[in-house]
Amino acid sequence: MYRVLMNGVELFLLGRTLMKIGESAIPEPPGGTDGQPGSTRAVLIVATDIAAHPGTTASEIVARTGLPQSQVSTAVARLREAGSISTAADPADGRRTLIHPAAEPSPRVAEIRARTIDDALAATLGGSDPARLREVTDALAVLARHLTPGRR
Repeated sequence: MYRVLMNGVELFLLGRTLMKIGESAIPEPPGGTDGQPGSTRAVLIVATDIAAHPGTTASEIVARTGLPQSQVSTAVARLREAGSISTAADPADGRRTLIHPAAEPSPRVAEIRARTIDDALAATLGGSDPARLREVTDALAVLARHLTPGRR
């Protein structure tokens, strides 16, 4: 049996570092994030949940993600403003609003998908040593292949 030389705390801290690299690789939205810490993270979580559950409601997103209602509402508003989602009244219950991914990727989504992690990774590693960057990007490719939801 293969034993990983890492404990749960080390894995958690590595995960946080990877999240921070990802967040720094995402370009700021027009107008910034209003100084709200974690707003990029919340928007990504909500956008991913909506993509996985088209026709969902904000309350359902709260239940699935564990994010506070206020963060989900703010994220939904930002995603709608960016053209990444659409909302409509529930035909079965006009008091509920159904949230769907946009039919076509918005310019903001295209911008985010086009941005690489190269600069963010180099900044985290303290430079752009090609051998070191290659080693880390190869390791990330293996992790992505085995651990990304929907790729297993």
